[in-house]
Amino acid sequence: MQNSNHEYENDVNQSSSLLVGLLFLAGLLIGGLIGAGTMLLLAPQSGKKTRRQIRRKGEDLREQTVDAVDSEIAKIHTKAREISTKIHIHAEDLQQRGQALVDQQKERWSPVVEAGITAAEG
Repeated sequence: MQNSNHEYENDVNQSSSLLVGLLFLAGLLIGGLIGAGTMLLLAPQSGKKTRRQIRRKGEDLREQTVDAVDSEIAKIHTKAREISTKIHIHAEDLQQRGQALVDQQKERWSPVVEAGITAAEG
């Protein structure tokens, strides 16, 4: 039981790490977009050409960001399903062990209860 709790904590920590990685990646890509835009604005060329380059770079970075975010979200969904499955299995195991304990106690105390009923009636 302690081992499965440890596994659950590891799974939660891994999910948190994926989320932090996703946020870091998004920040990195946004920073790259801002840097590229600034560089293009300060470049010595015509405004029309600069705007076209900014638009193209922005579209490229947007695609890269969307792809990276989609990939990380898919990883998080997969990990969440794994954690959910493990929790479900752990809950079923606990339920079965609890039922076995109840059955064991019924068997143990049934003769005592029957003797008490017999004594009360007799």
